[in-house]
Amino acid sequence: MMIELTVTNAIVLLASVFGGGWTLIKVIAVQFERGIKRDLQEQFKGQETASKAHYTQLNMRLDALDAATKADTGQWQRVERELLTLKADMPLNYVRREDYIRGQSVLEAKIDGLGTKVENVLLRALNSTN
Repeated sequence: MMIELTVTNAIVLLASVFGGGWTLIKVIAVQFERGIKRDLQEQFKGQETASKAHYTQLNMRLDALDAATKADTGQWQRVERELLTLKADMPLNYVRREDYIRGQSVLEAKIDGLGTKVENVLLRALNSTN
């Protein structure tokens, strides 16, 4: 069997080989593209699910921090109120050392003065009997 290759047959053969190759490359490219799209869609779905979970977790943490901050603020307001009450009551209940010493000195001076008067009265009584 003899195969005769004419120019027309060569052109048709080359066109068939290139066309088949081109078709094969196109089919492989389409399959590859579909696979990549599918993988990307799955990856994006996974990322979206993870993102929603992180968002929910972050919201819960922020809500907990907000509640703790409000409670802490309430405690500080209570402490501040108690401190202001203490400041208001302090002058009524607290006597400074200098004030106490001054008051004590006045009392001692009055007692000494009274003692001197009693002594003078006793000396006069003794002098008048002598």
